[in-house]
Amino acid sequence: MIRLRIVLFMFLNVIILFLLTSCKETSSSPKLLQQEQNDRLKVGFSQAENNNPWRIAETNSIKKEAREKNADLIYFDAQGSSEKQLKDVKQILESNVDYLILAPRQYDELAPALQMAKEKNVPVILIDREAKGKPGEDYLTFIAADYIWEGEQAAKWLVHKTNGKANIVEISATTNSTPAKLRALGFRNIINKYPNMKIIESQSGESARSTGQKVMENMIQTVDENITAVYSHADESSIGAIQALKAAGKKPGIDTVIVSIDGEKDALKAIISGEIGATIECSPFLGEKAFQVIDQHQMGVKIPVRIIQPGRIFTLENAQSYLNQTY
Repeated sequence: MIRLRIVLFMFLNVIILFLLTSCKETSSSPKLLQQEQNDRLKVGFSQAENNNPWRIAETNSIKKEAREKNADLIYFDAQGSSEKQLKDVKQILESNVDYLILAPRQYDELAPALQMAKEKNVPVILIDREAKGKPGEDYLTFIAADYIWEGEQAAKWLVHKTNGKANIVEISATTNSTPAKLRALGFRNIINKYPNMKIIESQSGESARSTGQKVMENMIQTVDENITAVYSHADESSIGAIQALKAAGKKPGIDTVIVSIDGEKDALKAIISGEIGATIECSPFLGEKAFQVIDQHQMGVKIPVRIIQPGRIFTLENAQSYLNQTY
């Protein structure tokens, strides 16, 4: 009987100890949760605009990586305004972020954003476009395609397609942006070697479908020479240009050869239908590389000031096979 009482007493003590421990853990769990939340990485992302397939794919890429890294993402869309983007960056920095991912709309205009971040000691990762600043000091790194290479590849394809003779109109990317400057430079690096390849007009299409259409309409009306080729810095502008050419009674891909840059799904469809000849890929999927830089920087790894996102060339020979991989 005494032995039974001892066993019951020990059993009750174990039960009480278990219940007390459980209550203690439950009561402290909100504090533990708060600590976990406070320890999470906080990243700001300022997007230049989010109104076309390329930008939407880029934004989704950043958001996807933030989720996978369990990071808090503070996101703002500048809606195509450098002035708004500066305000966005200021608001992001006031949120006490650990890092700022910046897709600057324009080179000179976004230089103050780098200085604001520097004053707050927030490391900046530039993606797809540069802002005026000193690499390695005003920003950690610049992640983007090789824009000069893109322009050169577009020119080489066009020279081959036209047998070295064409009257070319150029629809450039956003005014005063890195892609606009370097894609124009790369294209001319090749075209200038061929005296019968002439750039007869160049205007900015702002990487937009509607603007590309308007610019093409203007050039059809104002350019004296016969337009035989279009070099567009962005697929969205190219698709707009196609609409303008059709409205003017021209046949894109037959009497007017089009070479483009970006590699979006609608452009590959236009290649398959014969309206665009080729597009040089500029991948918008920069999220993985951006968050790799953050991981490496936190571990004390030296970050290269320029990280190149590789690209491919899409033509009629391979457009169908890559169609489902695009955006």
